[in-house]
Order: sequence, then structure tokens, then C-alpha cells
Amino acid sequence: MDVDGVLNTGHLLYSSEGKSYKVFGPHDKDGIKIAKKLGLTINFITADEVGFPITYARIVKDWKFDPSQLTLVTEEDRLSWIETNFDLSKVAYVADGINDAPILKKVALGIAPKSARREAKQAAQFVTESDAGSGAVLDACIHIREVMNAQV
Repeated sequence: MDVDGVLNTGHLLYSSEGKSYKVFGPHDKDGIKIAKKLGLTINFITADEVGFPITYARIVKDWKFDPSQLTLVTEEDRLSWIETNFDLSKVAYVADGINDAPILKKVALGIAPKSARREAKQAAQFVTESDAGSGAVLDACIHIREVMNAQV
């Protein structure tokens, strides 16, 4: 999944000292737990070099994911990176941006948060009821669970 605009609001907040902050919501960890119970492999990607330490702290330090599951990938390189590392026919991709739209169309299950760009929502097969940083990942994981159960 994309991090910025999905797992958090996508906003960067700067103090007068120049430090940046990101807004992560309280509900998405429940979605991550669902995905883990389903046996899914979760990978996080971000293009935000400035905010990478904050994202790293949330995903690796707080949530105890392996650092290899968080990758800095530019928007332009995302499709190539995903194709190189994963079988698109087995990928559920959660993303929000205009550059994510082609990827959302190519993967097995494209999901966009309610607050995503119009292009991402139009390309996705499922749009969450919640905004990014406010439960969109939880909504996505519940939907994935429903899809998986329907296939059994």
C-alpha cells in the first residue's frame, strides 16, 4: 500500500524549527491485524523522502514491521517496482494519487480511500467509506477479507 494519503492524511506539518509531522489515524492498525490473520504479506511504499523517518517510526518501530517491508519508491517508478517484486494477479493495492491510477487498474484488486484523487477512485475496484488516515486501511482490509471469503 501507499503510505501517504492512505495510511495517513498525506499532509506534512512543519514547525518553525523545520521539523515535519504526519497525521496517522487510530483505526488502521485493526486493518493491519486483519490482513495478518489472513496471511497476507503487507508492503508499504512512499515517495516522501522528507517524511520517511516519521513513516519508518510508525511502521517499523511502532508496528514492528521488518524494515524491508517499507520502501522509498517514486511515483514514476511504482508500477515498475511492483511488477518487478510481485505477481500483479495476486496484488491488492491501496493508493490515492493520480500516478497510482494506472497501477490500480493493473492489479488484481485496486482500492482507493474515499479522500483519494478522482483518478484513483475511478481506477479502483473498491473505494473505502473512510478517508485516508481515518480508517481507510481498515475498510480496505475488511473488503479484502470479504473478497477472500467469497472465493472460498
